[in-house]
Amino acid sequence: MSESGIVEIEKKVFPGFYMFFVDVVLFLVAIAAFIAGALNAHDGGSVMSTASIIGGIALFVVWCFFTPGFFVLQPNEAAALILFGEYKGSVRKSGWHWANPFFIKRKISMRTRNLNGEKLKVNDEMGNPIEIAAVVVWKVNDTAKALFDVENYMDYVRVQSESSLRHLAGLYPYDITEDHQEVSLRGSANEVSEALKNELQQTLDKAGVIIEAARLSHLAYAPEIAAAMLQRQQATAIIAARQKIVEGAVGMVQMALNKLNEKDIIQLDEERKAAMISNLLVVLCGERAAQPIVNTGTLYT
Repeated sequence: MSESGIVEIEKKVFPGFYMFFVDVVLFLVAIAAFIAGALNAHDGGSVMSTASIIGGIALFVVWCFFTPGFFVLQPNEAAALILFGEYKGSVRKSGWHWANPFFIKRKISMRTRNLNGEKLKVNDEMGNPIEIAAVVVWKVNDTAKALFDVENYMDYVRVQSESSLRHLAGLYPYDITEDHQEVSLRGSANEVSEALKNELQQTLDKAGVIIEAARLSHLAYAPEIAAAMLQRQQATAIIAARQKIVEGAVGMVQMALNKLNEKDIIQLDEERKAAMISNLLVVLCGERAAQPIVNTGTLYT
């Protein structure tokens, strides 16, 4: 039940196809009665002719009130029926229907819709200014809540989506850092989207709206810090790459020394081992290809 006490009620109405025959018969009887009374009055008139004319006019007035009761609903469309300010129920079944002509019929689409949010400039958890936007997929599930619990349910969805996105952006850092290793806006898209969807669903449930999906459509640092953050990302990537290279080079040097010892190819003292390790590390860790130099002397001359 909504906070205002209004919940959607399924309202039974008459099929429009059957009521159309009633409408036609009512119209024909009204015309026939009026014409019959007019002819009798022309021939001499009587009380019956006057009553026939009055009856024809009365039936025509009833027909005029009867006809506005017809309405059509397309697939995934509903109509809320209101009688003198009181909600009487909603019709969801598509087709041609007839209901009390005094009902006000407020139609509402039940189709899935996309809300492509605008770019927002907010601060992430670490205080860095970022630009963020989201796409929200939603649809109306409860016509009574959507029409009577909020002023304008489409504006309500738009404003609350923007508010929830601003709140969400402040809960996570833009990217993973040494202090934040778990969830980030850039590196945890699924977790962030699910959190946004859940928060929106709690907020928009009051408007009878179901959130089918919510995803970030844009995420970037604000222009004033974008260049500095790009340098930081590049430096981080370079350091990580260098760490991998050093780890691999040390492993290869260790493997080379172990193979030389196993095969008993050459006996190296500590000084020659140090020289060999230094040369191998230079070759393996250097940014450019090493140029070989043939040493014609010895290590000690």
